[in-house]
Amino acid sequence: MISRRFFMTTGAAALGVATVPVLGFAADAAPPATEGPRFIGSPTAPATVEEFFSLTCTHCAHFSNTTMPDVMTKLINTGKLRIVYHDFPLDAVALEAAMIARYLPPAQYFPFCSALFASQDSWAFAPGINYTDQLWKMAALAGMSRPTFDRAIADNGLKTWIQTQQVADEKKYNIDATPSFLINGKIQAGDMDYNSFVSAIGLTG
Repeated sequence: MISRRFFMTTGAAALGVATVPVLGFAADAAPPATEGPRFIGSPTAPATVEEFFSLTCTHCAHFSNTTMPDVMTKLINTGKLRIVYHDFPLDAVALEAAMIARYLPPAQYFPFCSALFASQDSWAFAPGINYTDQLWKMAALAGMSRPTFDRAIADNGLKTWIQTQQVADEKKYNIDATPSFLINGKIQAGDMDYNSFVSAIGLTG
C-alpha cells in the first residue's frame, strides 16, 4: 500500500533534501505548467540521461523499482546525474496517468510516477478494476484535489501535447520500446540493472 509518507520521502530523495511537503493546490488555483519539462537531479550535473517511459510498461516499472533506488542514492543525490523524463504512453491508461502526473507540481512528478510503478499491478492490471478510480486514490494521496483531478483527465490540450511530443520523439530517436534512454547521444532500449546503467553513461558510482 502506498501512503502519503511515500510521496514525502520519495520527493525528498528526488530533490536531495531531508524532507519535502506533500504539495497540492486549491481547486480554483491555476495548475502548474503542465507542458513543461520534468526532471530530477541538478541542472549542473556533468551527465544527463533522457528516459522515455510508459506508466503501464512492466519493464519501466522494474527499472523504477529495482535500479532507480541506487541511481537516486549514488548518482542523483551526489550531483553526478540528471534524468529528464519523456512521457511515452503505450495505451490510454498510461496516457491518463501521465496527464494526472503532470497536473501535480513538478516536484511531485517523480514521486508520483514512482508510486504508480511501485503499485502498477493494483491500478493498471488488476481484473475488473476501474483504473480512473484507482488513479484518483493515488492522486489524492499525493495531495491533489478532486476538481483538479477531474480537470487533469479532461484536458484535451495536454493529451494532444503529450501525444505530439511522443510522435516527435519516436521519429527523432526511432524509439520502438520502453523504457528507452538517450545516453551520450545514442538510444539504448530496455530495462537495465544499476551496473549496466552506470557503464552505459560512463560514470563511476
